[in-house]
Parts: sequence; C-alpha cells; structure tokens
Amino acid sequence: MSAVQREDVKREISVLVVDDLRSNLELLEAIFISEGFNVYAAQDGREALRVLDENDVDIAIVDVMMPDMDGFELCERIKDSHGARFFPVIMLTALNDRKSRVTALERGADDFISKPFDRVELVAKIRSLVKLKMLQDELDHSENIILTLAVALESRDPYTKGHSVRVGELSKLFGEYLGLGSRDQEVLRKAGYLHDIGKIAMSEQVLLKKDTLTREEKDTVRRHVIVGEEICRPLDSMKSVLSAIRYHHERWDGRGFPDGLRGEEIPLMARILAIVDSFDAMVSSRPYRQKRSLSEVVEIMKRERNDGQWDPNLIGYFIDMIRARGGEFYADD
Repeated sequence: MSAVQREDVKREISVLVVDDLRSNLELLEAIFISEGFNVYAAQDGREALRVLDENDVDIAIVDVMMPDMDGFELCERIKDSHGARFFPVIMLTALNDRKSRVTALERGADDFISKPFDRVELVAKIRSLVKLKMLQDELDHSENIILTLAVALESRDPYTKGHSVRVGELSKLFGEYLGLGSRDQEVLRKAGYLHDIGKIAMSEQVLLKKDTLTREEKDTVRRHVIVGEEICRPLDSMKSVLSAIRYHHERWDGRGFPDGLRGEEIPLMARILAIVDSFDAMVSSRPYRQKRSLSEVVEIMKRERNDGQWDPNLIGYFIDMIRARGGEFYADD
C-alpha cells in the first residue's frame, strides 16, 4: 500500500485505486495526482479493505480481474462495510460484455468503465460521485443532529426516557408486520424517534405537571405536533415523516388535533404511530398514573377498539402482533 501525496496541490478528493498490476496503479496514480487528488493504492482486495479501514477515503476505483478476491466481491464487501452510508465505487476493467456490467451493478458498483478509458470521463465521474457522497454525508449529519436532539429531549422528563426510541423501533416492527416495504418501515422508525420533538418548546412545569392542565397549558401541549413539523421541515430527507409527526394525535372519530382529521383522512403512517405511541404510554409510568401491564393494555385496546381513538382495523393487527411478540420488548408484570 502506498499513499502518494503532493503538498503543492489542493487535495480535494481521496481516491483508493485497486489493481493487481503495478503498472496500472502507477498510471492511475499519475493521472489522479495531476488532478490534485490524494491517492491510496492497493494490489489486492484484503489490502484495499485495510486501507479503507485505516484512512479517510472518498471513492474506490476497482479493477475486476484480480486473484483471490476479484473486483466484484471487493465491491460488495466495500458496500456492506459502509452499511446505509453512501460510498461510491467505480469498476474499471478490460471486460466490456453486458454480463460483466450487470454483475458489477448487482454487486453495488456505481459506475463501470472499460479499458482503455477516457481520462476526462473518468475524472468527471469521480468528481460527480464524490460530490454526491459529500451531499449525502451532510444530509446524514443534519439528520443525526435532529435525531440526537429528539432522544436528548427526553432527559428532561424521567417518565418519558426511552419513549421515542421504543416508539420508533416498535413502529418499524409494526410496519413490517403489516407488510410495508423497507422504505416505509424506515419512515415509521424515524417518525417514532421524532414524533415528540416539538415538546422542546414546552416548559418543564407543563411536561412534569401531575395536576390537571389549564386550557392554556393544553393548547401548548397540542401545539407540539406543529412545532415538531416545523423543526423537521427544512430537511428534504425528513419530508416523508412530516405528516406522521403532525397528525399522530388525530383521532379516528375526528376529535383529535391539530386539524380534526377523521378516518382515512389521517395518513396511514400517522394512524400507525398513534397506536404505538398510545400503547407505549400506557405500559410506561407517567406523572399522573402508574404503568399498566402488557396484558392489561392489550385488553384496554381490545375493549376500546371501536371507541373512536384509533383505526379499528389497525388496532386488530396491532393486538395480534403484541400478543405474538410483545414480550420481546415489554415485561408483562
């Protein structure tokens, strides 16, 4: 492995080049150094993975035909190691058949360039993919700040500590139980984490009050869904969770807040979140009452299924899921 650097050139991008032929590495190093890139080189897959583990790299240029671990396998392992985070990989190879291109894309490659390659095209694609990665990194950072803020908010109230995380994870599980796709399940998880973030605008006096709230205090509590929506709206990646945050206190009979929606006027994600939020609140302690047992809450929900608070069909599915898997999350005491 070598890290080739030039101090008189601004290194805006760090590139990992992987090829078992030293001559190919030297050619690519020369090209990328002249572009002002910081270049790391590896001659096999294991060395490449070690470089990625030890250094801050923006993109990998991977040759397909290598011994032991070919480029397809290396690409797949690089993608797996980064999880949900976007890390661009370009496959560079003498192969030019359709099957190889399809295989590269199936393994997660972001582009496929055949040798001999056009230098200008390769550099342009690198810059474009790295720009996309930087934008994704900024997005992830902004999301993480808000998600962290939502969890930290609960430290103000010992009675709700862990509530948002539980609601998020249980909402995701309920989405899976309902047969929703992975994207919708992730929306439910985020919405659960963030559904009460608007309470940041509420005083501890209201949050921890054991007595009956005044009308003004009730209005403050009801406004938290609107404040939460306003906090999350500036991020494009949060647009999918906005309706769940705003409407998770609407009721099936139309007597909820903030907009008095009823029935299927309430978005599905908000109806799901409303059920999970209510369930977790009932099995947890609150300033005004002790927590209830898992079996007791299930019976309450079963008894009040058609009383107008929740979607009666969804409640039926939720009760079935809790009976089957509730013990994995809550002790029935």
